[in-house]
Amino acid sequence: MSESSQETCELTLPLGQIKGIKRRSLYDDSYFSFEKIPFAKPPVGELRFKAPVPAEAWPGVLDCTHFAEKPTQRSLLTGVIEGTEDCLYLNVYSKQLKTDKPLPVLVYIYGGAFTIGEATRDIYGPDYFMAKDVVLVTLNYRVDCLGFLSLEDPSLEIPGNAGLKDQVLAIKWVKQYISNFNGDDNNITLFGESAGGCSTHFMMCSEQTRGLFHKAIPMSGTVHNYWSNNPREDFAFRLAQQYGFTGENVDAKVLEHLRGVPARDLVNHNLITPEHRRNGLLFAFGPTVESFVGADCVLPKPPVEMARDAWSNSLPIMLGGTSFEGLFMYPGVSANLKALDSLNQDPTRMVPRDVRDVSSEQDNLEFSKRLIKAYFGDSPPSSERFMNMLDFYSYKVFWHGFNRTLNARLAYAKAPTYFYRFDFDSPNFNFYRKKFCGDNIKSGVAHADDLSYLFRNALSWKLEKSSAEYRTIERMVGIWTAFAATSNPNCPEIGQVDWKPSTKDDPKPVLNISNEVKIIDLPEYEKLQIWDGIYKPDQLI
Repeated sequence: MSESSQETCELTLPLGQIKGIKRRSLYDDSYFSFEKIPFAKPPVGELRFKAPVPAEAWPGVLDCTHFAEKPTQRSLLTGVIEGTEDCLYLNVYSKQLKTDKPLPVLVYIYGGAFTIGEATRDIYGPDYFMAKDVVLVTLNYRVDCLGFLSLEDPSLEIPGNAGLKDQVLAIKWVKQYISNFNGDDNNITLFGESAGGCSTHFMMCSEQTRGLFHKAIPMSGTVHNYWSNNPREDFAFRLAQQYGFTGENVDAKVLEHLRGVPARDLVNHNLITPEHRRNGLLFAFGPTVESFVGADCVLPKPPVEMARDAWSNSLPIMLGGTSFEGLFMYPGVSANLKALDSLNQDPTRMVPRDVRDVSSEQDNLEFSKRLIKAYFGDSPPSSERFMNMLDFYSYKVFWHGFNRTLNARLAYAKAPTYFYRFDFDSPNFNFYRKKFCGDNIKSGVAHADDLSYLFRNALSWKLEKSSAEYRTIERMVGIWTAFAATSNPNCPEIGQVDWKPSTKDDPKPVLNISNEVKIIDLPEYEKLQIWDGIYKPDQLI
């Protein structure tokens, strides 16, 4: 059916009328699609780098039959620059617009290292979710310097985290207007993956979102991951210098200069030094503790501290990651094998920066010995053993953070925390392993591979319903939507498994989603104890 012959539908929101379209999913489920709905004014001109301003009413009928262009960004893999600065739109996909009872709402925040990302059907098609009676919302937020530039001068009102403030405003919009799409504004589940999982956790910790959603699913990223927030540095000044600024480091002058640089040029920077890399800094612009506390402040203090008494400690959550997250690091590790051969000369770079900064040189050497032994045994690290290094990164970059979040929840939260591990390995449907590793690694469940079973993307095809891949889609969507509907992820799709919330007494059990779905003891548990042992107890959670 061509789009032109598809049935359109109109809705009236308090801000104006919108025209959507009735679509059919890959598996022939019908649903209503409303895309490119503005939730904020375009963040251009004077509003560049600033917190978003709510959208104003519009005249006539707004065409919401196509998704918005992605925010301005430079691809991490290809370096291609795409997108537009006018990007603050969201999409609403509703299974049914009229039912006796409004439908549970799922709101998705994309990942991409706070540097890339898009709320498009090319990557996050709603098809699989539309087998269920739910409403799905996907939203854009600003990335890279346009979303995370930070200045110290309070009069300029750019303390940082504009991209997180975009998310806050979008969530407020959902709470306010989702009932117009048959969504239940008293049953909203926030979820996201990688930097989106981390963002979900930021939203759980920030007072700005208190009461706006009712449960959450941080996937493969939390505020306890060391990369979740950047130390404060003068990246704004250095960015301006890269684009011809020759003045003093005065915020107002730097801002004036940066406002005159085209958005597509701004994201084409190269500010990360070898020293930054050694310290584990993955991106120049990301969340940061804000330079002053304004009315819309999202991060007034280090997020690990915020998590301890967060309002969301009374909300149920689901939390987890994939079984070989570290495959994400394959492009970086394989491009710099010399660094592995030199690891023996500089072993303390194995130790996370937040540990290194508060420990003696002697302690750091001892910690690096423990880590090298855990991942390389008695033979020294070398480029021949780069799979061991990728395993190390699974923990350093990913699993230790998730585990810290689990322990923080068990220490501070009153509500259930369900812990999962995604371990379904398909030779051809784990799209992210293929993206990171090409054909060089043909097995293993990489960072983001779980997304292949929640969202249709441009590479997906229609599967045989008897296939293990299709069954995994059914299970993942079953778990996610059961949790959204009832706060309990147990569902017919996982059979007789009785998945219980994690407990402080026995935090090891995890729901392992593989060819079979079963409760197992977390395979990563023993190595995670080594990581816990290098942190001071008051730092960990």
